Parts: sequence; structure tokens; C-alpha cells
Amino acid sequence: MDLAKNILFIKNMVCPRCIKVVSDELQQLGLEIKNIQLGRVELKSSLTTVETHQIKTVLEKNGFELLDDKKFRIIEKIKILIIENIRDHKPEMNVNLSQYISKEVQMEYTHLSALFSSVEGKSIERFTILQKMELIKELITYDELSVKQIADQLGYSSLQALSSQFKKETGLTPTEFKKLTTGTDRKPISEV
Repeated sequence: MDLAKNILFIKNMVCPRCIKVVSDELQQLGLEIKNIQLGRVELKSSLTTVETHQIKTVLEKNGFELLDDKKFRIIEKIKILIIENIRDHKPEMNVNLSQYISKEVQMEYTHLSALFSSVEGKSIERFTILQKMELIKELITYDELSVKQIADQLGYSSLQALSSQFKKETGLTPTEFKKLTTGTDRKPISEV
């Protein structure tokens, strides 16, 4: 945590719900938030040692972790960039992911890639594929988009490209996966 700037770096914040949970918990501790986004919270005032300990405890209780080490902050930023890029993919955004990450983190991609692999035990590319697979499973389960629409939304070159990668990663075709999840009691993504 950077006390001078009142910035908290938080691991495992990956969705809008995470932002709400962290925001609610910090407000219950009586802390005023200046700005909050995935993986990062800027507070309006300096923290005491007791407050820092309380934050760490409440975050861990909710599955988050306060990050102190610079390399872990970098890794978390890379993860957040990947997750945001996957979830908010815009077809007109023809930027190479490695260039995007390098630009946003302001470090050479080869260094970031080596750091990520050494800490996470998997490459940035592998992490990206796994995140895409989880989102595809989620979108198929909620049955709000066709598999073709999912392929388009996530920037796959074709339905076949998505289907091939999905089968390779899960052992099932998207259709087989959909049959397994049909009939389960699910809420639409917008209501989660």
C-alpha cells in the first residue's frame, strides 16, 4: 500500500460486484473513498496502522488481498487489464494484447511476460485463454447470446475458431456444454 498517496492495491478484484463489496466494507470501516476501480482504491485521507490492519482483515474475509510488493501489483494490473479487455472487447479495437499491456503498464512486454510467468506459473497468453473460457462458459450458461454472437463479441475470427479452442480447453463443444447447463436455475448476467 502507498500511504503517501493513500492508494490501496487489492488482489482479486475482477468485476463490478467486487468493487461494490470492497467499497461497502471500506465505508463500514468509516473510510472515505476518493476513487475506486478494479484492483485499486484511492482514499481521501491517510491510514493509521490500525486501519491498515482492519482493511487487510476485512479484505481477506471477502477473498481479496492487500498487495504490498511492487511485482504483485504489476501482476494484478496485468490480470485486470486482461479481464477488462475480454469483458469489454470492442471489435474495432484492433490493438495487440501484448502492446496494450505494455503501454498500460509502461514496461517492456518481454519483462512483463517473464515476471507474470515466474509469479503465476503460467504465461499471460495462457491466463488470457483461461479467462476467455470462463466468460464463454458464463455466457453459454446464461443463454443470452448465441455461440456465434459470443465469438463475435470476444473477437474470435469465426465460430469455428471459438468452438475449436473451447473443445481443446474443456473437452466439450459449446453445444455439449450448453446441454449440460440447460435447466439450471440461473440469473441473467446483468442481475448477478
